Amino acid sequence: MIQVLLINPNTKTVSYVDIADTKEALQELIGFTSIDSDEIDDNGDRLFFDEDCFIRQQANIGRFKIDSLAPVAGIGVIVNNKDGKTYQSAAVDLEALVKRVSFL
Repeated sequence: MIQVLLINPNTKTVSYVDIADTKEALQELIGFTSIDSDEIDDNGDRLFFDEDCFIRQQANIGRFKIDSLAPVAGIGVIVNNKDGKTYQSAAVDLEALVKRVSFL
């Protein structure tokens, strides 16, 4: 199990969640199989999200952004993926991430 940070724009919350260290666990948490990611810092942490978040016809889905990254619709998950292959617990802590997230 790894500890990731879940960003939920519908409830405007950021929280720790324990999941298996697999792509499938990430997909299940995000709610879609088509996931993509963006680097959020130099320590290997990445924001994983629904790759088609703005194409899908979804009513009442909240949006958020981290720093100057493009806004994301729906659930986002922060995971450490330094080598691009393995999933590890997020290196950034909750308090630091909350300061970087803007709900739109």
